[in-house]
Amino acid sequence: MIKRILLIVMLSALIFGGLFGWKFYQDRLAQSRMQAPPPVVVAVTQVKWEQWQPYLTSVGSLVAVAGVDVSNELAGKITAIHFESGQSVRKDQLLVTLDTSTDEAELRGLQADAQLAQVRLERHEKLIVKQFVSRSDYDLSRAQLAQAQAAVKAKLSVIAKKRIRAPFDGKLGIRLVDIGQYLAEGSAIVPLQQLDPIYVDFTLPEQHLGGLAVGQQMTVTVQAYPGKLFRGSISAINPLVDIETRSIKLRATLANPEQILRPGMFADVRVLSSQKQDVLTLPDTAITYNPYGDSVFVIESDAQGLTVQRRQVETGETRAGRVQIVKGLQAGERVVSAGQVKLRNDMPVRIDDRPAPGERGEAP
Repeated sequence: MIKRILLIVMLSALIFGGLFGWKFYQDRLAQSRMQAPPPVVVAVTQVKWEQWQPYLTSVGSLVAVAGVDVSNELAGKITAIHFESGQSVRKDQLLVTLDTSTDEAELRGLQADAQLAQVRLERHEKLIVKQFVSRSDYDLSRAQLAQAQAAVKAKLSVIAKKRIRAPFDGKLGIRLVDIGQYLAEGSAIVPLQQLDPIYVDFTLPEQHLGGLAVGQQMTVTVQAYPGKLFRGSISAINPLVDIETRSIKLRATLANPEQILRPGMFADVRVLSSQKQDVLTLPDTAITYNPYGDSVFVIESDAQGLTVQRRQVETGETRAGRVQIVKGLQAGERVVSAGQVKLRNDMPVRIDDRPAPGERGEAP
């Protein structure tokens, strides 16, 4: 009985073993007949040297070289307005006239007093020669003339102050007054800003103080005009370091002939170093950014063709779509710039004839 069972088990093992062996043979034969997948097509770029100018970055605000709310020194009622809102004006240009009718009437009376004092003095000058008047009367008449003339000048000054003029060249804002309105002393009439040139105030950490100097070049960008670069130079460095922030305040001057920069604008500031430095760069599309570190796929060649190997790199600044390579690559090495997602180490690749995506705009 036991022999019979063993015989059945052995026969079953032989049968199933033969079946599995035949199936395994067929699978291996099918695999041997399958063609290997074609190499992955990738875009490639080269690591190259570029000259970059180091700079310090900061944020600041634009400030007018001169900016005031034009106001009246003396109280009075507006009789004429000689400007329009938003108008450009020159220094001493008449803006507003206040009522001077009472002052002009008083001026005529003072001028008459001055004329009378002049006639009296001339008469006394003739009489004192003949000693018909005393010296004290002559001195009194001369003093009265001086007093009358001073009163005339004072009244003329009052009238002039009621003709309000622009204190400097600039651009007016929105008018704040109307004809017939009574203005108390110091009332705001219209904003006036001098826009060309214009200042930008910003701060930098104190550790950069040794590399800053008046006249140093800098650039500014503003959100209102993206992509437009405004150039200027440092015109003043505050002698004090802020004790709370340990930063130093600087002021730069920018040319603004088109008057498109306005006081109060937010500005991105770059202070340029005087010397350029050589850096290794790649298009930013070639970098794979990960929490555990940045990497690239480097092209390697062997007897079987081209393959790729992932390599960790250390990156630096990014400018105009290119990334500084601080560590991990050498100039001239070829790196995959598009198609990294489908790659793994030792995978065969074929290089696309077209330029890398980050360099297609540079191709002739």
